[in-house]
Amino acid sequence: MTAHSIGIIRLTRAKVNGPIIAAVFTVAAFSFFGKNLYNSMPIVLGAFAYARVTEVPAEKSLLAALFGTALGPLVSEVTFNIGLPLPLGIFYGYLVGFVAGFILPPLAKHFVGFTKGFSVYNVGFTSGIVGTIFTSLLRSTGRDIEPVSMISSGNNQPFTIIFFTLFTLMLVGGLYLNSWTLNGYGALIKHSGQLSTDFLTTNGFSVTLINMALLGFVSTFYVLFHGGEINGPAIGGILTVVGFGAFGKHLRNVLPILIGVTLMGYINGYDMSATSVVIARLFGTTIAPIAGRYGTLIGILAGALHLSVVSNTGYLHGGINLYNNGFAGGFVAAIMIPLLEAIQYQQQKRRQLREPVDPAEEIRVEER
Repeated sequence: MTAHSIGIIRLTRAKVNGPIIAAVFTVAAFSFFGKNLYNSMPIVLGAFAYARVTEVPAEKSLLAALFGTALGPLVSEVTFNIGLPLPLGIFYGYLVGFVAGFILPPLAKHFVGFTKGFSVYNVGFTSGIVGTIFTSLLRSTGRDIEPVSMISSGNNQPFTIIFFTLFTLMLVGGLYLNSWTLNGYGALIKHSGQLSTDFLTTNGFSVTLINMALLGFVSTFYVLFHGGEINGPAIGGILTVVGFGAFGKHLRNVLPILIGVTLMGYINGYDMSATSVVIARLFGTTIAPIAGRYGTLIGILAGALHLSVVSNTGYLHGGINLYNNGFAGGFVAAIMIPLLEAIQYQQQKRRQLREPVDPAEEIRVEER
């Protein structure tokens, strides 16, 4: 899946940047659960067909093509699980996947305005909407579309070694390229992370690599600290957080979300080692820009709200949208941001009223 993604990038001749790194890591992440070449291809073809029909460069649909493979299970569901003969299942599965890929690019562009860029998994939210539509259509024909849970266990030791080795190499590489210093990291974590924040452009490759490595260590530690299993979904969560370390996420805006999800889990008596809670913590960092813009306390509140919302959105799309946290995070951002902006506006208005006016400035205003 990773080689497939890199091949597509080469074919489109797109310049590698933060969003593309995030997309490749996300595809690699979900190759551990839900995505494969069979169910991804029609979505990719549909996204590029949209570019062809609208006569825009193929690279404009590249992110939608890569991230849009979140709907891969839709292809598999139609092909294998709704009772069609295999030839018909393959035909309709690919047809449905192609249509989904075709409509994703324009919808994703539109839905950025819905979340105002405060959920970095924008295609995840879009895929949730598209997945809900298709699931509703399938259910209206009498088919049962339900989420499936097939979770492995007992892999913690080998994957802990693999991940800590990988992230150590990334950290050492970043430090080496950055003259063995953390110079520039302070500037990176000042960004809110709101879409689109490309750390490769704003802070350079070396500092971005350091950021990705640090997020990898924190994500892996969080899974192990709460007794979670490093299985397919957890690996997906870890690698996705690392990938978005090039595109919006850093320690300052991620940690409040992790804390908020954890606190809400303890308050409501969740099993903190359960895979569903583990991935809610990791993927819930989609709303990290809220913490980056409005501070730690608001970020903790956003994380707490996210856990409640994400626990109830999976049924809508029946699990055929792999980015369920991106779907839920979009709703959290859409609810919180208008309220936070209104409060911020009123605070600024009161502050302006309290500030003394310079008499000389009043005279200049009157003259103008």
